[in-house]
Amino acid sequence: MSKITLLDGATGTMLWGMAADAGLEKVSVWRYNKQAPQIVKRLHSAYLEAGSDIIYTNTFTANGPAAESEGFSAPEIIELGIKIAKEAVSEFCSSAEAPARGGSGRPFKRPLVALDFGPLLKPLEPFGPITEDECRRIYAEMMEAGKGADLVVLETFMDAESLAIAAGEAKRLGIPVLCSMSFHKGSRTFFGAGIDGMLEVLKPLDVDAVGLNCSFGPENAVPVINEFAEKTSLPLLLKPNTADLSPEDFAAALEPALPLVSYLGSCCGSSPEYIKALKKLAK
Repeated sequence: MSKITLLDGATGTMLWGMAADAGLEKVSVWRYNKQAPQIVKRLHSAYLEAGSDIIYTNTFTANGPAAESEGFSAPEIIELGIKIAKEAVSEFCSSAEAPARGGSGRPFKRPLVALDFGPLLKPLEPFGPITEDECRRIYAEMMEAGKGADLVVLETFMDAESLAIAAGEAKRLGIPVLCSMSFHKGSRTFFGAGIDGMLEVLKPLDVDAVGLNCSFGPENAVPVINEFAEKTSLPLLLKPNTADLSPEDFAAALEPALPLVSYLGSCCGSSPEYIKALKKLAK
């Protein structure tokens, strides 16, 4: 079994819940980087305390068209997202929680900040109106604003072509790039993309990991990660939805995937409790 690096869990649903508790309006979650950075940092801190080795910036849909449609600047939101996440890591590393992370005398390793981006609001041609050149320009702007992160995670993509464009721009940063797609039925995405097509377009880009996130729960995700393992030697990433399972049942259902994956986390419906359960399982 390879060493498993723990990712974090859900961001959007968690932030909306925290915003509601604080009496704040429900808005696009990236807006909280500017309007309520304290709750974003608190969520990052909760995942770090739960055991996440990598936390994702609150920038999943913070692309130019999305931000501009609400009167914001995507570069500013992205820069704030990195700043907040790095502050959470710094505070965590100086806290009493940090020394225990190494365990059994192993040296403590500083958690990493992943620049997190997803697909654009509108699909790439022929499924939508976005041209390849426009897609490339949008992601180039996002990556330029994202300098300072430790790695890039491109997640929840449903067509391999836009993922390849985003990955190509991400590789220009000179940091690791992890790519995952969201599958719809078995190992096919909503737009019909499959694992073979994903691996083919990413191969020339020399990305650092591939896999799936969101999609569905562990029961359906494990067979897909098995197929990935049969078709590539790249490190694998797995971050499925909870499928309404408890943290303990979610972790137990992912146990068959442990020998295959290098990066493991939880997606929609999850919380820091799910990361705690995964950490216990991964030990």
